[in-house]
Amino acid sequence: MMPWLHIIGLGANGLDSLAPSARAALETAEVIIGGDRHHTLTNGIQAERIAWPSPFDALVDKLESIRWRRVAVLTTGDPLWFSVGARIAQAFPREETVFHPQLSAFQLAACRMNWTLADVEMLTVHGRPVEQAIPFFAPGARLVVLSTDGNTPTALAQLLTERGYGPSRLTVLAHMDTPEESRIESSAADWSQYAPDFNTLAIEVIPGEQPVVLSRTPGLPDSAFVSDGTMTKSEVRAATLAKLMPMRGALLWDIGCGAGSVAVEWMRAAPGTRAIGLEPRADRRAMAAANATALGTPGLEIVDGRAPDALADLPDPDAVFLGGGLSKETFDIVWSRLRPFGRLVANSVTLESEARLLELYRQHGGDLTRISVARAEPVGKLTGWRPNMTVTQWSLTK
Repeated sequence: MMPWLHIIGLGANGLDSLAPSARAALETAEVIIGGDRHHTLTNGIQAERIAWPSPFDALVDKLESIRWRRVAVLTTGDPLWFSVGARIAQAFPREETVFHPQLSAFQLAACRMNWTLADVEMLTVHGRPVEQAIPFFAPGARLVVLSTDGNTPTALAQLLTERGYGPSRLTVLAHMDTPEESRIESSAADWSQYAPDFNTLAIEVIPGEQPVVLSRTPGLPDSAFVSDGTMTKSEVRAATLAKLMPMRGALLWDIGCGAGSVAVEWMRAAPGTRAIGLEPRADRRAMAAANATALGTPGLEIVDGRAPDALADLPDPDAVFLGGGLSKETFDIVWSRLRPFGRLVANSVTLESEARLLELYRQHGGDLTRISVARAEPVGKLTGWRPNMTVTQWSLTK
């Protein structure tokens, strides 16, 4: 089987940036798909020209309609690094496609900053909420961020300043590897610069006097969340996430998500994780949404509904958390929908729900644990231990 689809990364100098194999694939293409900039950079090659379809997901449908013609899809930099290549690789067999990478904006920016890529967090907020960068704000961190446009540096400077990282150094690198290449530098607190739309942002995170320092390891302090007091507490949350085992790209159902603390920490813990929070109360859905934005997981999907009725239309999960009680009907549905090697964790604080967990444990096995936590608090002028409610936790893997 001969490949018919070539995904070609362009550098700033267009055709001159291409390796001989990539150039040959482009020059023999019958159809060339790309943005206006890509078509301009490859002007002179004769082929049918197609602009990026809108919406972007329509690209796969367009490619299906011209399957087995000689097709070149033009991108900027590395097609498989936060680019269109990932979507194409999912849709078409490896035998039908060839990728031709170019130096990425991440590599160019790291070279301009004299940073090693191994020591840099590489992020994109291109077409995505800038709040996604928040989990990576930590003293001494170095970030390279793909921008949406010239407003992105201003938005990130504001987020950094609000969280106590105003001294952070921002460097906007625009039009890299072109005669128009430019560099703009400022602290986050003093940022007032105009940035070109085509830019990549390098950030050296420097704390001010009172920075917000939050780990991506589960177990954030309870004070990090807006809550009505009913959320899963820090120590129990850490134990819960350890059993749920966040993994790249995995989907969590957080049934009865409340303030969303478990779902938010799940999404902070591993790249590309997704979570759907099921919550019937509007006030708690609002708290979950606020926590998701403030803590850098704006992609948390919050659904108005109760189990088991609201589960039917959800995509199959890799992990499921039930924060209080578990009926046999809900368990049967969740267990049948859970993907292979999926994890289920149920927490209980009442005798009635604990009895249901014990019955299910006897039928299905797994691990049954009691978690008791006491915190030191003032007792008059002295200090004593104040216990939280004991939590019974049942966990098992499919």
